[in-house]
Amino acid sequence: MLKEADLTFIQTVLTFWDHLNQHQKTMLLENAMPVKYKRGENVHRGENDCVGVLLIKSGELRTYILSEDGRDITLYRLGPDEICILSASCILENITFDVHIDAEKDCEVLLLKSSVFQQICNENIYAENFSYKSMIDRFSDVMWAMQQILFMSFDKRLTIFLLDEVARTGSNTIVMTHEQIAKYVGSAREVVSRMLKYFENEGYVNLSRGKIEVIDKVQLKEII
Repeated sequence: MLKEADLTFIQTVLTFWDHLNQHQKTMLLENAMPVKYKRGENVHRGENDCVGVLLIKSGELRTYILSEDGRDITLYRLGPDEICILSASCILENITFDVHIDAEKDCEVLLLKSSVFQQICNENIYAENFSYKSMIDRFSDVMWAMQQILFMSFDKRLTIFLLDEVARTGSNTIVMTHEQIAKYVGSAREVVSRMLKYFENEGYVNLSRGKIEVIDKVQLKEII
């Protein structure tokens, strides 16, 4: 059962809402439901899974692909007020690779039924444009992730990640394990640990259990 706050949230996140007719609005609301995911829970398991379109109220989702040897490569992360369409990959005909989605934090989302979202996009050009724009934005994130993995040295990739986290959270302290960071930057935990230790020896960061404190952003930026 949707609450009044959920309706307001849908109207804010789905920017095409005012361009829907009454039947489409009713259909969308009748096929939306609140769902909670616990940290570490798998939300979407690949091309044979079709959870639906996720509107993220709180928490964080990580989208990634798996290599043949089982190593995962993070494509992007999504937070509050963002929408995840790849969780409804069954309606995306040109998506031919397996995408996995996990909850990185406890999440509250509104889940829209895939077939209903697809029907509305087929009927309404504003909804269709919204869907395309969302996919283009995510594709840009994917290309940026691939560019870093393929063409950047690891010290630069790790530096970019640290600085991005500081900017994203507004805190110089990053509360993450080396294993988590390895997943985000597409590397092994041992490699992350060695590079972070080097950064600590150079005076760029302070390391403690489950935390990295960035203490010299100026010198880190010099690496990039």
